[in-house]
Amino acid sequence: MVKQRQIREQIIRCVFFLTALTSILVLFMIMVFLFAEGLPIFKKLSAYRFLFGHEWYPTASPPDFGIFPLLAASVAVTLLSALISVPLGIMTAFYLAEVAPVRFREIAKPVVELLAALPSVVIGFFGMVVVAPFLQDTFNLATGLNLFNASLMLAFMSVPTICSISEDAIHSVPMDLKEASLALGATHWETVFRVIFPASLSGISTAVILGMSRAIGETMVVLMVAGGAGMVPTSIFDPVRPMPSSIAAEMAEAPFRGDHYHALFAIGIVLFLFTLFFNLIADYVAQKHKQVGAATL
Repeated sequence: MVKQRQIREQIIRCVFFLTALTSILVLFMIMVFLFAEGLPIFKKLSAYRFLFGHEWYPTASPPDFGIFPLLAASVAVTLLSALISVPLGIMTAFYLAEVAPVRFREIAKPVVELLAALPSVVIGFFGMVVVAPFLQDTFNLATGLNLFNASLMLAFMSVPTICSISEDAIHSVPMDLKEASLALGATHWETVFRVIFPASLSGISTAVILGMSRAIGETMVVLMVAGGAGMVPTSIFDPVRPMPSSIAAEMAEAPFRGDHYHALFAIGIVLFLFTLFFNLIADYVAQKHKQVGAATL
């Protein structure tokens, strides 16, 4: 009986190991393919010219492959969407976890998680058909397809992720900490801001960074509502063209294994490095605050 249990546990352990190994191998092969197809462009131009060139005209003669306007657009859209989504997501999480009645929370939490499952094309269609005319008429703009519209839609996509993960982090705070704070005479809101928030900061920080990484890598929304202008934005109402939309719009037209093709894969490398950077920051912040919280306890 004991031997059968050991064999069963060994089989389960092997299944989990193979599953994890498969995920790692798939990610590794994607990374190898991405770098193999993107690095050849740097035989034709320097990395500095590629990253900081202000002209993106792949069909010109000779072609220009400067992605700085695309890079600036991606960073601007991500930061503006974070300014909108982070306060909304975190405040919604605290409301659901600490303020909302239980019955309302049981209804609202699944609705918020359902919003995270909305297809990006639906959100892009909403931004193009509803939000764009509203912005154009309200602010007297030449077009409602601009950086602000794209940021609103990306914030709409990021809020459910930030809210859901943050609420889970808040609920994971030991109840003993909250009860001890209240027993010492602190009010409910003093407990929330001085005890629960610092204790859950690890999970909240991870939620914020994951929401931002989703925003910078989103393709369909920015392709539909950002305006598609390859220029460095000087206003939040300027039309822009972030990096993912350039890849989606031009990959089908790029000659196979040509310079344009390799340049688009090089943009993919830049996006990969951005998301890797965000995930490393999320892991570092989570580990740092986890250690600080453990030391405090």
